[in-house]
Amino acid sequence: MKNVVGVSFSKPGKIYFFDSGSIITKKGDFVVVTTVNGDDYGEVVIPNRKLPNEDINVPVQRVKRIATYRDKKEFESNKQKAKEAFDICLKKIKEYKLDMNLVDVEYKFDNSKLLFYFTADGRIDFRDLVKDLAAVFRTRIELRQIGVRDEVKRLGGNGVCGRELCCCSFLNNFETVSIKMAKTQNISLNPAKISGSCGKLMCCLKYEQNVYEEKIKNLPKVGAIVKTDDGVGEVCLVETLKEKVKVKLSDGEGHFYKSYDVKNIKIVRDAEEKEDIKVDNPEEFKELQKLEQIQNEEV
Repeated sequence: MKNVVGVSFSKPGKIYFFDSGSIITKKGDFVVVTTVNGDDYGEVVIPNRKLPNEDINVPVQRVKRIATYRDKKEFESNKQKAKEAFDICLKKIKEYKLDMNLVDVEYKFDNSKLLFYFTADGRIDFRDLVKDLAAVFRTRIELRQIGVRDEVKRLGGNGVCGRELCCCSFLNNFETVSIKMAKTQNISLNPAKISGSCGKLMCCLKYEQNVYEEKIKNLPKVGAIVKTDDGVGEVCLVETLKEKVKVKLSDGEGHFYKSYDVKNIKIVRDAEEKEDIKVDNPEEFKELQKLEQIQNEEV
């Protein structure tokens, strides 16, 4: 059995497990841990728990200690130095006339490396920039190109729902998102309505998709013929989350519409699944397809 804790190095960020040995931690503690890239400073998000050795399929590094006052001051000092490095790098980028957008700078806790995160439309030859930065900061320099979604995650912001962006609050990993998800959830295929602050398809389309797919299994499709207490009619609207359908019925003189819970109807003949996606604006749909392709290449 190993005594392990889950540690995150950024908020939000991936959770990494470390062997804490005899060190007892609680959620919210800060610790210094050993990693393959040297010592690092992170926050405990999952406190001590015992795991059988056979359940651990990757090598687990150790927690060195609970962070001391000196460790915390060092971490804060690194954050301040990173801000200064950001300004210096910006000037260097302009000096070398590089077509890149500097997003963030991070000092490793043990000062073994200085990382510069940037976005760019294509490949950038930054060899001279790296040499210049290494001469200024006297440490290992790494320039890391990131995607637009990673940029927004690091910068932060609010979504169209008014809440903090999912990627900035709890979403640790970016997953594949498709236009079909918006169709399944009956959302308008309008780029302005289903794109996030990063300009890509909204991540929330993905983590709500499983619920829709599960409910749809028990629902008739639009166009299905169903039997109700008021007679046989045709489904013209499906409210997936409420598990209700609106049915078009005939009373001999005309047509009327009425909503029913799915449990109160019987499917006489279901409609065929339509694979094609109907769009009102072909140009907007082409834009969505382009967003989908670029976005999923980044995953």
